[in-house]
Amino acid sequence: MKQSLIGFLKRLRIYYELQYLFRNTIISTHHFFLRRKYRSKKGQGFTCNFCGESYSGLVPEYPEEQDRNAIEKNNVIAGYGENVFCPTCFSTNRERLILAMLQNRIDVAGKTILHFAPERKIYEWLAPKAKVITADLETGFYKVIDKNIRCENITSLSFDSGIFDMVIANHVLEHVPDDAAAMKEIYRVLKPGGIAMLQVPFSETPGQTMEDVAIKNPAMQSALFGQKDHVRIYDLKDYISRLEKAGVKVTYCNDDNLAEFKKHAIQKGEGFLMITK
Repeated sequence: MKQSLIGFLKRLRIYYELQYLFRNTIISTHHFFLRRKYRSKKGQGFTCNFCGESYSGLVPEYPEEQDRNAIEKNNVIAGYGENVFCPTCFSTNRERLILAMLQNRIDVAGKTILHFAPERKIYEWLAPKAKVITADLETGFYKVIDKNIRCENITSLSFDSGIFDMVIANHVLEHVPDDAAAMKEIYRVLKPGGIAMLQVPFSETPGQTMEDVAIKNPAMQSALFGQKDHVRIYDLKDYISRLEKAGVKVTYCNDDNLAEFKKHAIQKGEGFLMITK
C-alpha cells in the first residue's frame, strides 16, 4: 500500500515536494527546541567550522533500535556518538571533517567538481569557490539544494573522461550494489592528479567486508548492515583495496593525523581517505 501511494505521488510529480515539506516541518521544530536547550553550553569547547559557534558539548545521535546491533556488534564508524550535530547550524560530524579537509588540506579554488548526493552545507560552501556539478539517481531529493542537479547513475556516468578535478560522493558507495563499477567510473571522470572524497561507514573488526547485494528487504538490511538501504559494511582494508583495484592511489589519514580538527567535533575514530588519480 505504501509503495503504491509513493508511486502515485511520483506520477503526479508532487512526492518529493511533500516529502520535503513534511521533513522540513519536523526538523525545523526539532531544531528550534535544541537551540534553546543548548544555550547554556555556548561559548567554549568545540567550534563548528561551518557557523563558527562554540559549545562545550554538541547534540548526540545514536542508531535506531533496528540498526544498533549491526553497528555495535561490528564496531562500525558510522557518524553516531555524543557530539554529532552543531546546535546552531546542525552540521554533522562527518560534514565537519570534510569541510576541515577542504579548508586546510585540499585546494578547491577554481576547480571543476562533481558532487554526488550533495550535502547542502558542503555544496553551499563550495559553490562560490568552484564550478560544482551536482548529481544523483534520485534528483527529487536534492532539487532544494541545486535546482540544476543532474540525474546520473554513479555506475554509468554520462560525463566525458578526465574532466573533473574532484569527485565528492560521501556515504554513497555502501548503498551501491556494484561498487566496483562506481569506483571505475569515478576514476574515469577524474583528471590525472584529481582527488576523490569517498568516505563510507567502515569497520576494522570483521577482517572482511560483510555484504549481500541481493537482499532487498529493509528490515534484513538494517539487521545485517546497520541501515535499511545499505548493502554492505566495509572492512577498512578491503575498502582501500577495492579503490586501488579501480586505479586510484589511497592514503589513509588516521585519527592521529587529524588531531588538529578534533576541535570541530569530528567523528571519533573516523580517518580520512585521501584518494588521488
